[in-house]
Order: sequence, then structure tokens, then C-alpha cells
Amino acid sequence: MLKLYDCTTAPSPRRTRMFLAEKGIEYENIQIDLTKGEQMSPEFRKINPGCTVPALVTEDGDTLTENAGIAAYLEALHPEPALLGTTPIEKAQVATWNWRCEIGGLMSAAEALRNSSPAMKDRALPGPKNIPQIPELAERGLMKLGWFFKTLDRQLTANEFVAGDSYSVADITATVVVDFGRWVKVTPEEDQTALLAWHARMKDRPSYKA
Repeated sequence: MLKLYDCTTAPSPRRTRMFLAEKGIEYENIQIDLTKGEQMSPEFRKINPGCTVPALVTEDGDTLTENAGIAAYLEALHPEPALLGTTPIEKAQVATWNWRCEIGGLMSAAEALRNSSPAMKDRALPGPKNIPQIPELAERGLMKLGWFFKTLDRQLTANEFVAGDSYSVADITATVVVDFGRWVKVTPEEDQTALLAWHARMKDRPSYKA
């Protein structure tokens, strides 16, 4: 059985849990408490020297530590339902929008949180090394996240799902972005009706609570 090293409160491993839930794949869940610094322990460093979650250990004993690689692996093993697109253009659109959600959304929210939270002093970036906070980056992250929500609302005005006509990994990433935004008090505006309606639909999916 697959083993997922996870932290239920963190946004990044939630993406993997949602992907697994949409695929209907069973796995063993092993919790790593980031608030206690368990990701920095010698035991976990043996699993992922990068000291981040998620970390997915395959049945063959290989370890995957990035959402993109995990998604590619799981899609190859379990192609249905397709979450990375089916046709060449669908695959391209999903990859494009998932990247936009990561760069414009997740990275912006993380930039804001990690450079402003007292609990993350000297932890401005994940990983094994301590990195000092830069307050200006927190301000930039808040602005970028607000801009991203405008972009996402425009996209969803013309499309049922983030990357087009079908649910995909881009919807998973975007869902996590919207929820993560609340941590830094940036949420969709009332006039971003397409984004709000889409998010309400996402909350009805079983994977939302994965």
C-alpha cells in the first residue's frame, strides 16, 4: 500500500490527499507534525532530506516529494478519472492552469504567511535551512493573491472548471489556494461571482474534506 507522509493542517499535502480521493486510491497516512518540527527529525530526513510534506512512498519503495511528480505517478497508474487531461490540448491547459494556480496563488499566499507570521520567524521558506523573513515580500504576496483571484474569476466566468470543461488537478490546486487565502485574510470579493460559485461546487465534492 502507498504511504503518505502528511500534515492535515498544511495546504501542500492536502493537494495530494484530494488527488488520491478523486482517484479512489487507498493509502496509509502517516502524520508529520510541522508545528513540532517533526519534518526536521533525523527519522524523517531519511525519507525526505528536503524536510517537506507531502512525501509519498510507492509500493516499490520509491519516494516522491513534489505534488507534480506525485500526480504524474498516480495518473499513470490510475488513468481514470483523468485529472491531468486526456487530449494533447487538455493536458496543456491543465498544466498551464495548475502552474498559474501554484505561482499566482499558492506561492503568493505562502509568501505572505511565511514572511509575516511570528510563528514562522526564520522559516520564510520550507526546507532544512532557516531563512529570515522579509516583510516586503509578505506585502507583495497579499497583492499577488488578490490579483490571482481576479484572474481566476475571469477564467471561471467562461469555463465550468479551472482548466476548461472537466475537473482536474488545477481545480484541486485552486481549491487549496482559496482556502489557504483565509489564513492571510485574502478571500474572493463579493463581485467575483464565478469564482464564488465554483468554490461552492468544489465544497460539495467528497474530496474537499480529504
